[in-house]
Amino acid sequence: MKNLKTIAIALLVAFGTTVATAQSKKINVEKSTITWVGKKVTGEHTGTVNLKEGNLIFKKGKVAGGNFTVDMTSLTGTDVSGEWKTKLDGHLKSEDFFGTEKFPTSTLVFKKIATKSAGLYTVTADLTIKGITNPVTFDLAVKGNTAATKLTIDRTKYGIKYNSKSFFDSIGDKAIYDDFELNVNLQF
Repeated sequence: MKNLKTIAIALLVAFGTTVATAQSKKINVEKSTITWVGKKVTGEHTGTVNLKEGNLIFKKGKVAGGNFTVDMTSLTGTDVSGEWKTKLDGHLKSEDFFGTEKFPTSTLVFKKIATKSAGLYTVTADLTIKGITNPVTFDLAVKGNTAATKLTIDRTKYGIKYNSKSFFDSIGDKAIYDDFELNVNLQF
């Protein structure tokens, strides 16, 4: 009986230590921002999209994981107003682009993390947009209770081919570039 108690205590201590080394920090979605830039031959559009939820996981003070859900229904342009804004927002949410009625969220799940230097990590993650998952790699800078990254996404990998020169050779100055940029600033 004494040995059983000793083993039980040792297991609790070992389990408690393992749990204590991993800490999940919930992202403050109200204070965090995601801005986007989409470019075309004749200019660009900018806008925002909101995080629905997210967590960064730390082990021994270093990033060890993360997962995020983006509310695609919040997608909006910020460089236009009035009727043009209504048209842009509607088009971005349509099947031509992100199909937010059918796919109201996108997700990002960290798969591999390498430390580049103190507070700077190279992350490989699975990004799911419109139900299609592809790996993306980006640098993540963490300082205090903040993290930031800039990443470039090829929209055609997620079935978003509208006005892409990669698929429509004769599109001319109506072409929209395949890559769009995301600037992410997280607070936790």
